[in-house]
Amino acid sequence: MYNKIYTSFIERKAKKEKAFAVLIDPDKVTPAGIIELAAKCTAAKVDYIFLGGSLVISDHLDECVQQLKASCDIPVVLFPGSPSQVSKYADALLYLSVISGRNPELLIGQHVVSAAAVKKSGLEVISTGYMVIDGGAPTTVSYISNTTPIPADKADIALCTAMAGEMLGMKVIYMDAGSGAKVPITESMINRVASHVQAPIIVGGGIKDAEKAYLNCKAGADILVVGNAIEKDLSLIKELADAVHSVPVNV
Repeated sequence: MYNKIYTSFIERKAKKEKAFAVLIDPDKVTPAGIIELAAKCTAAKVDYIFLGGSLVISDHLDECVQQLKASCDIPVVLFPGSPSQVSKYADALLYLSVISGRNPELLIGQHVVSAAAVKKSGLEVISTGYMVIDGGAPTTVSYISNTTPIPADKADIALCTAMAGEMLGMKVIYMDAGSGAKVPITESMINRVASHVQAPIIVGGGIKDAEKAYLNCKAGADILVVGNAIEKDLSLIKELADAVHSVPVNV
């Protein structure tokens, strides 16, 4: 079904059902590790697996996707850090435009470079307004993207950025404090954006425990993404998934 993944985002949001995504960096997993991750994600009823990273210096992205697809039925969504991070074996691609920064390469330049390959891949493409939020420490994403994050206490800047992205046609808004963030995005900023934007909102970066996962979803995040904390402790997968799925649908 065309636009199957985006449709699932929209349907979940309409029902106010929160979703949990595990972020996997291809540089940090082995084939055996992927099998274990897939099993734990299945057991925890994880909704999506996001695959990608700011660098991805390995050359086995296709193999990672194929291994995941062979090991579980969870949709695999590419979260690319560069035009080279495209695999036709995935279910969808978040086509990221870094709307929080002013680097033209990441607003449109890299998209021009990747357009032909992405089109040829046959992937479901989801245009995504990507917003880097200050997480209290320099992160790989802010360094690689050469952009200044939105200050953590400037909710109105985040709001206007998200609204601009939505009005420009972005289907999804992704708010990210980045891998290794010391401080996750505040509930007040998430709520400010969620109260004025109709597009599904993905939130990630610096989330280390079930309580914060719950609060971020209750504040308005539609899809919560965790990667770094899970790399250190796989048992968090079930705790975080349970927390996200426990958010009342009438909030």
